[in-house]
Amino acid sequence: MTSGTANRPRRHLPHWLVLTLVWAVSIGILIWVFHGFDWRQTVLDMRAMDWRYVTIAVIFDLLVYVVHGWRWSLLLQPVAPARLWRTVQAVYIGLYANEILPLRTGEVVRCYLVAHWNKLPLSTALSSAAMERVLDGIWLVLGFWFVTLFLTVPGYLVVGTEILAVIVVALAGVVLYIAMRKQHAHDAVPKGRWSRTLRNIIDGIHAMGNPATLSVTFAVSLLYLGLQLVPVWALIRGYGLDLSVWAAAAVLVILRLGTAIPNAPGNAGVFQGVVVLGLGLFGVPKGTAVGFSLMMFGVLTLPLLIGGFVAVLLTGVKLEELRRRAEVSFARQAEVPSEP
Repeated sequence: MTSGTANRPRRHLPHWLVLTLVWAVSIGILIWVFHGFDWRQTVLDMRAMDWRYVTIAVIFDLLVYVVHGWRWSLLLQPVAPARLWRTVQAVYIGLYANEILPLRTGEVVRCYLVAHWNKLPLSTALSSAAMERVLDGIWLVLGFWFVTLFLTVPGYLVVGTEILAVIVVALAGVVLYIAMRKQHAHDAVPKGRWSRTLRNIIDGIHAMGNPATLSVTFAVSLLYLGLQLVPVWALIRGYGLDLSVWAAAAVLVILRLGTAIPNAPGNAGVFQGVVVLGLGLFGVPKGTAVGFSLMMFGVLTLPLLIGGFVAVLLTGVKLEELRRRAEVSFARQAEVPSEP
């Protein structure tokens, strides 16, 4: 009886239902964003933009993801000699996939590519991506705290950041525990079809969690977050909004928090809604904020689409095939026999 219960397949939400909910949220936010929107005024605002700042935003936005690839290659060094070019290529392909596929599918695609190119278990590549998120979360929380020293932020944003801080501290604790007590973590893994995968994850975190690697990648993560501020600030200046760099930092933090949960392709809807809410905190009228959000979305998305398309072309494989291979590789993680 126990065996039958254990072998009973777990129920999951149908994929179509998840996609329906995601698109419903996205469309609902877009309806709110565009309610009463004046397109003519936005066209006039865009014509008056200072395109020098737009150029700065594009250059630094592209540079952000080169630094992302650099950090990833540094993090992977204890488990594989990952080349910078390959990690940057994987990052851009992942971003490209996220722009046209829902639910952050690109995260699995980029991890699959790095695992394939470096002959690593997919679970190890996924654990490295998870460690990236922990490092980003730490700096995001610290950055938010720093912004509050100069600006008054609404209570709901404080609560949201406090929740993020609790999650980040818990995950960081798990990473540090595995890094220092690998055998204890191995012993805690229950037997089952995921046991070998979990042990691969533990081995990867233990190797990548050494003090030298963590300290370097932690420092590079600050550079990674700091560079993300430049495009936001430059676009605010280019659009003619009279806001400080601290306001730009607050908008960036709100944007990162608001788009943290996987949603529609390119964060469509959520991106615009979060930017409008963020600018609204600083007295920017909704019509102006909506126009800015559209401009910002286009300026930051188009270069990624071009760069990602080129990165996919260089693999010689279509994105849909890469997605399929990544999903097959991920599914096989559960098919590996458990260890005795």
